[in-house]
Amino acid sequence: MSLDTPFPFTALHGQPLLQTALLLATVDPLIGGVLVEGPRGTAKSTAARALAALLPGGRFVNLPLSASEEQLVGSLDLEAALQGGQVRFRPGMLARAHEGVLYVDEVNLLADGLVDLLLDVCASGVNRIERDGISHAHAARITLVGTMNPEEGELRPQLLDRFGLFVRLGDTLAPAERQAIVRARLAFDADPATFAARHAPAQQALAARIAAARAALPAIAFGDADHERVAALCHAAAVEGVRADLVMLRAARAHAALDGRGTITAADIDAVAELVLAHRRKADDSADEPADAPHPQGGQSQQPDNPPPAADSADDWGALPPQAVPIRAVKNVRPLSAKKP
Repeated sequence: MSLDTPFPFTALHGQPLLQTALLLATVDPLIGGVLVEGPRGTAKSTAARALAALLPGGRFVNLPLSASEEQLVGSLDLEAALQGGQVRFRPGMLARAHEGVLYVDEVNLLADGLVDLLLDVCASGVNRIERDGISHAHAARITLVGTMNPEEGELRPQLLDRFGLFVRLGDTLAPAERQAIVRARLAFDADPATFAARHAPAQQALAARIAAARAALPAIAFGDADHERVAALCHAAAVEGVRADLVMLRAARAHAALDGRGTITAADIDAVAELVLAHRRKADDSADEPADAPHPQGGQSQQPDNPPPAADSADDWGALPPQAVPIRAVKNVRPLSAKKP
């Protein structure tokens, strides 16, 4: 595998929910990060690295399980502060990941204190360091991506709830899909530059779409109907507190922005609802769900504007069983100037 050329995000195939969740968390990092559950070999780290390549600077920071709190948040030079009255800050991983992707593999094995700290920063967008009465703060708008294999342990419910979005990947692949993944992997490893060049136009279009969505986000307001629909879905799922409501509203707004629209629709809310509720649901909500709030996994609004194209054996690294695609397939990104039909 090339260390310099990441696998193109637009060449990923077969995991639309993961791609959607990553894009939403990138448009609005205050959503609170993405937790991905699945076995090894399902392209979790490949997708995270590919996402970072779409962002300005292409920052991708891998947090090792052995990292200390000081390595994560940074440190203050207390001696310099006491002697010269100046606050001298040594940046940590959070500073390096600003406006990029912070990736934590096997986050369920990371110390609870560090997970809690990470999620605090992710939710606020600011990293604050205080030592002996001296403090320093810096912006830390990061797209947090945590992965876990449930066979190696679970996250405490309190931490699980604090992840904004959740994606569960399948662990079985059909023979044809396995062949497609292997062919794509071999093609990429043999000539990463040529493989990436083939997808460069789609990559550039998607990067522009992310930038435009980020810029448009503050102008998209939350209407009364949006609050009512979100509250109904969260109540039906019997989630605790209102964190799910806040995340769902933010995710729906990011979904609308990615789709190039200035208002949130019911389809935006339904498209992100399961990503928000899957790890928070306390009861079966199929029986109690309001008639005017269709289940996020059902209904026409869950289908993409255009069905994804048939699998191309050269472009299918990371393929998984087909799933509903809330946002239109990234392989067919429309120019931002194109009008919707």
